Amino acid sequence: MPSIRLGDVVPNFSAETTQGPINFYEWQGDKWVVLFSHPADFTPVCTTELGRIAVHEPYFTKRNVKLLAHSVDDIKSHQDWVNDIKNYCQDIPGEFPYPIIADPKRKLAVQLDMLDSENRQKEEYATTIRALYIIDPKHTLRLSMFYPSSTGRNVDEILRVIDSLQLVDRIPQVATPANWVPGEKVMILPTVSDSEIQKLFPGEVDVVRMPSGITYVRTTTNY
Repeated sequence: MPSIRLGDVVPNFSAETTQGPINFYEWQGDKWVVLFSHPADFTPVCTTELGRIAVHEPYFTKRNVKLLAHSVDDIKSHQDWVNDIKNYCQDIPGEFPYPIIADPKRKLAVQLDMLDSENRQKEEYATTIRALYIIDPKHTLRLSMFYPSSTGRNVDEILRVIDSLQLVDRIPQVATPANWVPGEKVMILPTVSDSEIQKLFPGEVDVVRMPSGITYVRTTTNY
């Protein structure tokens, strides 16, 4: 069973989708991609997930992100299920906004490590877990999330981590703290010297004094 880890280049692949066949690299272009799998069509939690992600599609587009769903169901199943999703999430504007990959032979599920430990040795029976990959324009895996079938994902969290990843690409001297959202303080990396801070972040920088005497918690909103 292959595995895919942070920092790996996601391999190119071809797939059949509800919006026609795609070559992943060509389809991605210069965009970020959220590629996410779900266990099965016509199931309750998956319906809520794909529906809410569809409703939020403009927020992903604003961030230069394309959406690509996946499961081991076939095209006909996906197409029929989309009608149910739109009926459940009636605030989806217009046509369903992103493609869903059909992978009935589970080839891509195996290639992208979307199967759980119990089922990964019997791919012909296994359904995909709730795997989610955020892939940058260089095809590099930047973040992965894995959820059990019983737990639906949080769309706001997906958008939040995209904001974090894109911020640190733009300003590599910072990191985002727990519960961070855009506009809040960011952490200045310990590798940045005090003299560099004045050049990089002129203005207010907060320094937290620790009992250890080590200065490593420095924050700023000037980014």
